[in-house]
Amino acid sequence: PEFSGHNDFAKLRGKLRMPVKGELVASFGSKRNDGPSWKGLFIKAGEGTDVKAAADGVVIFADWMRGFGNLLIIDHGSQYMTIYGNNQSLLKRPGDKVKMAEVVAAAGNSGGNEHSGLYFEMRHQGRAIDPLVWINR
Repeated sequence: PEFSGHNDFAKLRGKLRMPVKGELVASFGSKRNDGPSWKGLFIKAGEGTDVKAAADGVVIFADWMRGFGNLLIIDHGSQYMTIYGNNQSLLKRPGDKVKMAEVVAAAGNSGGNEHSGLYFEMRHQGRAIDPLVWINR
């Protein structure tokens, strides 16, 4: 079920908050040691740190996925999605409506990364886009 909220996600450009408090250790487009470039951000954070929804939306995926660990995907409508990976635990299920800044997961190390923290990706029309353009730091 596509999210049909009143907010026009595109208007949030430059206004989103980081989804977790921590240290940005990898950004969009930077090289990974073991191959392809990062399609999102990796934010180093202690296990159990609150992971918050970037914006209002509907959870469309919440399960373990190889390479991502415990993964949560939120549909924000207008073909915008945010992706939260590497979590210790997921606090929402598919179909759940979430509000901006609502806690949706706990950061962890389920994705096989060297640090505990959050892998955060944004997609528009299925393509990865740079989250830092959207985040107000």
